[in-house]
Amino acid sequence: MRLVFVTSNKGKVEEVKKYLSPLGVEIVQKNIEYPEIQANTLEEVVTFGINWLKERIDEPFFIDDSGLFIESLKGFPGVYSAYVYKTLGNEGILKLMEGANDRRAYFKSVIGYYDGELHMFTGVVHGKITNEKRGNKGFGFDPIFMPEGYSKTFAEMKTEEKNKISHRGLALKEFAQWLKENLKKD
Repeated sequence: MRLVFVTSNKGKVEEVKKYLSPLGVEIVQKNIEYPEIQANTLEEVVTFGINWLKERIDEPFFIDDSGLFIESLKGFPGVYSAYVYKTLGNEGILKLMEGANDRRAYFKSVIGYYDGELHMFTGVVHGKITNEKRGNKGFGFDPIFMPEGYSKTFAEMKTEEKNKISHRGLALKEFAQWLKENLKKD
């Protein structure tokens, strides 16, 4: 089975391939820029993206939108995570968190799959923001996010380990289960 993944993020592509390839799914990356609206939820962003892309792609495809939601910052950066990462980076978030006792945070991922209709799959992982960057694996906010029950950040984990517990891994698990139940392999 061949699936088109619309993203410019090579890190996401690698995570998805490692998760879905063992199921016989070939992931084909398409780097198509699409508008990301300012919205209150990741679900709204994904729905808008799918509706824009479905007029431009003639085969089933999926997109992913993820965000880091920090409790003491009232959910910031949330739906603006990609922009905040590009402008402030991990250093900027750590600066904003200086002196904060409440370091609770969660990552959320929403996968939107379009095959003539929209299907959404969600994953959430709770954890905390570390006091400094740790690790050199992964991408984005991985070096400052430590999942609950672990003493390592996502950036200190191998992809396979991260995929078992991460927000994207949980959304991919839901997506993979749906694919198994609803599609036949080519």
